[in-house]
Amino acid sequence: MRDRATLLVLLGALLLVVLVASLWFGPVQHPTADIVLQIRLPRAVLAALVGAGLATAGALLQALLQNPLADPYVLGISGGAALGGVIALAFGWSVGIGSLSVPLVAFVGALCATGLLWAVAGGGGMPPHGLLLSGIVFNAFASSLIVFVTTAADLSRVASVFLWLIGSIRLVDTWMIGAVAGFLALGLGVGLYHAYALNLLSQGEETAAHLGVEVARVRRWILLSTALMIGASVAVSGLIGFVGLIVPHLLRLVIGSDHRVLVPASALFGAAFLLLADTLARTLLAPTELPVGALTSLVGGPLFLLLLRRELRGPSR
Repeated sequence: MRDRATLLVLLGALLLVVLVASLWFGPVQHPTADIVLQIRLPRAVLAALVGAGLATAGALLQALLQNPLADPYVLGISGGAALGGVIALAFGWSVGIGSLSVPLVAFVGALCATGLLWAVAGGGGMPPHGLLLSGIVFNAFASSLIVFVTTAADLSRVASVFLWLIGSIRLVDTWMIGAVAGFLALGLGVGLYHAYALNLLSQGEETAAHLGVEVARVRRWILLSTALMIGASVAVSGLIGFVGLIVPHLLRLVIGSDHRVLVPASALFGAAFLLLADTLARTLLAPTELPVGALTSLVGGPLFLLLLRRELRGPSR
C-alpha cells in the first residue's frame, strides 16, 4: 500500500512539473498573466484531461480484451467521433450549424458508434475477439466514409479536416473541459471499482467466473465507460494516437498488472505525457505549431514496434 501511494505521489509530482513547464514555455518568451490564465492554463488542463482519458481507456481496454497491445481506438468509437467531426468541418457552415459544433457532432458520432457496437455485441456480452473484430470493421467503414466526405467537401476546408484528423489541442469552451473531466471521472471510478475483477479477468474468463466475477456485467461497464471517455477525448482533440497504447504498456512493464495501481497511474502518466507532447508541439518550431497527434505518433510508432517485438519474442529466458 505504501509503495502504491509513493508511486502515485511521484507521478502526481511529475504531472505538476510538466504543468508548470507548459505554462511557462511557449511562442511568447515572457508570458503575461492574461496569456497564462486565459490561454495556456485552459489548454494545459484540456491536454492533461485528454491524455488521462486516453491512457485510462487504454489500460481498461487492454484488460477487457485480454490484449496488452489493444488501443483505445480498436472498438470503432474513435472512428464514429472522427466521422462526426469531419462532417461538421466539411459541411457545418452550409447546413447552419457552424464549425463551433465540431466537438458536439463528433461526440454524437461517438455515441452512435457506441450504440451500434452495443447492439452488435449483444449488450457487451460478445467475447473479446468478437469485440476486436467488430471494432476493426467499424473503423474501416468510418474511414471509408471519411474519405468520401472529404472528397465531396469544398477544397478550402480539406486542410482543416486533415489537421483535425491528425489531432491537436485547441481552446474550447469551459463547459467542454468540464464534460471531458466528468467522463474521465466516470471512467476512473468504474476502473477502480472493477480493478480486482480486471485482475482476475487477466487470468482468463473461465477462471474469473469461477472466482465469482460477473464477466458480462464487468464487460458492459468497462465498455460503456471507455467508450464515453474515448468519445469525449476525440471530440475535443481529434485523433491523437498511441497515448492509450504506449502509456499503460510502459507502466505495466514497470509496476506490473495490478489494476488497482495501473488505472490511476495510467491517468497521471497519460496526462503528463500528452501535456509534455503538447508543450513541445507549441515550442519546437515556434511560431509554427505542430499537430500534437503527429508528435505522439512520431514517438509512439517506434515504441510500439519495440513493444510488439518484445511481445512476439515472449519472456526472456
